[in-house]
Amino acid sequence: MPGREAPDVRGARGARDARPALLVVAHGSRDPRHAATVAALCARLRGLRPRLRVEVGHLDFNAPSVPQVLARLHADGVRRVVALPLLLTRAFHAKADIPAVLGETVARLPRLAVHQADVLGPDRLLTAALERRLYEAGLRPGDERSTGVVLASAGSSDPEAIAVIADIAREWRHISGWCAVRPAFASASLPRTADAVRELRARGVRRVAVAPYVIAPGFLPDRIAAGAREAGADLLAPVLGDAPELARLMARRYDEALVRWAGRVSLPTGA
Repeated sequence: MPGREAPDVRGARGARDARPALLVVAHGSRDPRHAATVAALCARLRGLRPRLRVEVGHLDFNAPSVPQVLARLHADGVRRVVALPLLLTRAFHAKADIPAVLGETVARLPRLAVHQADVLGPDRLLTAALERRLYEAGLRPGDERSTGVVLASAGSSDPEAIAVIADIAREWRHISGWCAVRPAFASASLPRTADAVRELRARGVRRVAVAPYVIAPGFLPDRIAAGAREAGADLLAPVLGDAPELARLMARRYDEALVRWAGRVSLPTGA
């Protein structure tokens, strides 16, 4: 942000750089692995940007909530915040839930401005992270041409989000040389993971790997894993978790949000 607009972001943590703070907006889960994974990912991001104030707020299930974090930032004197949805697709949460909670909270906090960043996906760094997890799970360089991959996401009722997953599958096959990539969904949409694994088997694919296109463990990732086991997939990669590619992508989305924000005369909430 231009120096003439940038606030002095200070508080209990001491001096930070003058850019807006970053609020990572996580969905939240009853599964304790979810919050722990988000915390590890944000710790990796802080390692990349040690002078940037990075906070995590949750939409549901976990504390602190998004309103609680914004209130704490406001009490510390922070007046500008970039809110980064920790989401891989632009579906209902990014389009409705997050803008609503940001708008309602900012209305109660004088002179606080919040700018909503883009969701993480799609991006080549995400497929690089998927590949990292597949190789960590046992694939070897050179296995690509004999391996079909099931790109297993949480699922959505939003047609735009479903279309994005299909596009990612097509592009990933083209870039990485897999013999096939099939999208699958843990909820709301079809096919399910087990069905996609069986379809690849029926086509004669020798090795089938399942790549969960999810950030943190929880109910839906467990459903993906169960489907992979049920259908006899050869390999199941772990969730993306705190992959370094994700942390780099979060930093990039923050920077992109600052560029858009700096170009505006007015600085609307949730834009």
